[in-house]
Amino acid sequence: MPVVLDSPAAVRRAAMDLLARREHGRVELAGKLRRRGASDELIESVLDRLTEEGLLSEARYLESFVSARARSGHGPLRIREELVQRGLARAQVEQALRDCGIDWFAQLRDTWQRKFAGHLPSDARERAQQGRFLAYRGYAMDMIARLLSGRGEWD
Repeated sequence: MPVVLDSPAAVRRAAMDLLARREHGRVELAGKLRRRGASDELIESVLDRLTEEGLLSEARYLESFVSARARSGHGPLRIREELVQRGLARAQVEQALRDCGIDWFAQLRDTWQRKFAGHLPSDARERAQQGRFLAYRGYAMDMIARLLSGRGEWD
């Protein structure tokens, strides 16, 4: 039988259960609580309180999300778009990407190494295939071109 979210305590408990699993953004958490049947008034008051208490933090969510996506081989363009689609402000997203301290070219190179075993393309078809894959992962075309031409910084 589903839990009824008709009191601040029930909404807070559901929110805390979700936050215990992983960081959430305010918009994402509100949507999950709404789908579980909580009213907008209860959601807003509970989320305001969680934010005041430091249990709900957009900055922590952004840091966690960027870090996890980068570890899985995604680039800054794709991460940026995913975060904006999740309802976060573009300015906050840009700041998080600047502050993350990730060397995106090194990430690009690692993703390319894992997928293509460090094999530079030998013809236009292969170059296009590798370029499409890396662009889909969210890396900028100028970085991809530098990598695939062999002009990259090869520490």
